[in-house]
Amino acid sequence: QVQLVESGGNLVQPGGSLKLSCTASGGFFSINAMGWYRQPPGKQRELVSRISNDDTTNYADAVKGRFTISRDTAKNTVYLQMNSLKPEDTAVYYCHAQALRRRYSTTWEDYWGKGTLVTVAS
Repeated sequence: QVQLVESGGNLVQPGGSLKLSCTASGGFFSINAMGWYRQPPGKQRELVSRISNDDTTNYADAVKGRFTISRDTAKNTVYLQMNSLKPEDTAVYYCHAQALRRRYSTTWEDYWGKGTLVTVAS
């Protein structure tokens, strides 16, 4: 199955920047979309940003104008550039991929990384 490996989580001061990376590998035919979710302490997991295979993107209102998602399709890698970070951005960030397990599969399947911790604090 698909393996998603995130990297880039760190401690950063408010107003700082951080870039997350996630690379997918393993047994799948193709990836349709990739994205990032996050789960702040004590809160439910929420969508941060998503990018489809047609380069359509969307962002949570809380991160619009500050975060930018991008993808290197050839490398099966998605990035999240985070600027002007706020304490409320503190969360475990999870990489997500929507993939076909095999050619002619009728259902996209969801895969998740284990998460990378982003802490925004002075």
